[in-house]
Amino acid sequence: MATTDITLHLNQQQLALLDRAVAQEQAQSRAALVLKALAEQHLPAPQRPAPPAPDLSDLSDERTLVLEHVMQPGTGKALEVPAGHVLRIEQVEGGQCVDFNCFNLHDYKEFMHTGRTRTVHGLLPTTGHFLWSAPPRERAMMYLLADTVRCNDVMFPRCSANLYESAYGFDAHTNCHDIQAEAQREYGLTPDDVHDSFNLFMCTEVHGGRGHIKRQHSRAGDYVDLLALMDVLTVPNVCGADIMRTSNFSLKPVKLTVWRASEVDMALVPPLRSYATQRTPADFKLKDIKADRALARDTAYVPSFTNVPLVDTAVPVPLDAQALGTLKGLGLDSYYGDDLGAALRDVLFNWWEKKHLG
Repeated sequence: MATTDITLHLNQQQLALLDRAVAQEQAQSRAALVLKALAEQHLPAPQRPAPPAPDLSDLSDERTLVLEHVMQPGTGKALEVPAGHVLRIEQVEGGQCVDFNCFNLHDYKEFMHTGRTRTVHGLLPTTGHFLWSAPPRERAMMYLLADTVRCNDVMFPRCSANLYESAYGFDAHTNCHDIQAEAQREYGLTPDDVHDSFNLFMCTEVHGGRGHIKRQHSRAGDYVDLLALMDVLTVPNVCGADIMRTSNFSLKPVKLTVWRASEVDMALVPPLRSYATQRTPADFKLKDIKADRALARDTAYVPSFTNVPLVDTAVPVPLDAQALGTLKGLGLDSYYGDDLGAALRDVLFNWWEKKHLG
């Protein structure tokens, strides 16, 4: 049977992943693995069932109360939450968005990162998900034990003073950036140390290629329970958006409670694997944190980039008429034009992602 060679150009990193997949799938060759990916490209990605929402309503009797605090509209509060303690963020009247961030209590450069959390858990993290720190740390900082509303957002950035001036014409307005900046000033952190927040009780959706905020449906008594997996400084604040749907066009108080976690709490956390690539300053080439503000070139600097130079290798894959027709029928020409090798490379890594990442 006549075949047509389609050539994939893969750099050494892509090639290493391909070779690992060849071993995992016990394929006879690189080309055989690519053909397998093409043959299975129509299979749907395996669906992971949503984790059940545990009923933690009675656990307060098994926890040891540490403190309670009510945040009034326009305020926030920096709270130390040691590892093995639970922070509950609770609606007092309902319908109030709460912006949340946290820092490693012993290294403020490690902080909760919405981008990493969004990548791992999607746009609406909820019960059974973790709050992850930014690269290069990339560690689980807190665990979502319970979420009675299950409508939280990691897509929208925190609101700021400039947003209200530029969009709404306010010289001064309650806003999440300034509220958190003031709250964390208690611990010596500046407005530059505020990061995009985990927007609790905030309902969002995507359509037309843009994010949209919806009115929310939380009620008095609804809550989110966050279990600290390391010593953290948490900084929740009452979102200052009273002219948006974010908090149903009003600002309400929010209750904070900290407990020492119960054995039941701790047992709910799934095991976490440690990775060598979860780096701390001890692993950095430059270990001193820069304190001065001005930037100046290091004349002794010598670049040292990982896996550079990247070098392509040609991987020919023979496609019979049926396989070639399948490839051409996928509609990938809208991305790659007549470059069937690029289209086939897309098929390979798309297949790998669905097969091995789920």
